[in-house]
Amino acid sequence: MRPEDVEAAEQMSSEGFLEVDRRLARRDEPDPEPRSAERGRQWIDRTHHYLRTDPGGCWVAEVDGEMVGFATSFTRELMWILATYVVRPGLQGQGIGTMLLAAALHHGRGCLRGMLSASADARAVRRYRAAGFSLHPQMYLRGTLDRSAIPVVEKVRDGSAADFELMDSIDRRTRGAAHGPDHAWLLSAFRLVVSDTSTGSGYAFHAFDGTPMLLAATNRRTAAQLLWECLAGSGETAYVPHITAANEWAIDVGLAARLDLHQAGYLGLRNLRPPTPYLHHGSLL
Repeated sequence: MRPEDVEAAEQMSSEGFLEVDRRLARRDEPDPEPRSAERGRQWIDRTHHYLRTDPGGCWVAEVDGEMVGFATSFTRELMWILATYVVRPGLQGQGIGTMLLAAALHHGRGCLRGMLSASADARAVRRYRAAGFSLHPQMYLRGTLDRSAIPVVEKVRDGSAADFELMDSIDRRTRGAAHGPDHAWLLSAFRLVVSDTSTGSGYAFHAFDGTPMLLAATNRRTAAQLLWECLAGSGETAYVPHITAANEWAIDVGLAARLDLHQAGYLGLRNLRPPTPYLHHGSLL
């Protein structure tokens, strides 16, 4: 992949994931909508970040000079992460995806562990399992937030780049590898909150609507405090994605806030148990 490929990749990603979302949509939820312009710009910026840190992990497939698929991946310490992986709708099953995934996996050939976040698309799930990933069902919480249930959150403050060393240490403890340069990109896009006390440490990035984008802590109590802080920034409705069964503390917080629990997609792991207390980012994991 080259920098000039990124905008076309974003468009293909938007179309590809919308097709999957519509095909797998639940009847009791709103119809999936195309990616917003703001989220598209964020996607482009994040993919340029991958190209800066890991150009060897980002690949494009072309037929007659036209992009038909791509994969972006990167390594952090001894962890390989698949960020995004798309084949143009209508061209699946022709071997394009197999070649792209092989190229991305080669970038992580020296890594001990691997992570990816997958939709419930049957073809992708089959390919990830064949590549040696254990598949752990993901859940999410969504609904009208009961603001009266939000407790007083103590010892949580706004974070800054001065906290990155602490955050990398928490990453290594929870998922076996630091986020390193990803923290700076996340800080440019989201609000960072941090808790660091004698009884536990943790951090969370959350979007403007309170949605937690990444959360890690040294114990469940600290993680729950951070999640409550995220929910306090939500409006009438709230959304908490990427919950695995290892993180029941997050389910307990969401149910106490009167949110509804659903299942969607998988966390793929290789030589790694589901991180906890931890809510992963969809692409940076």
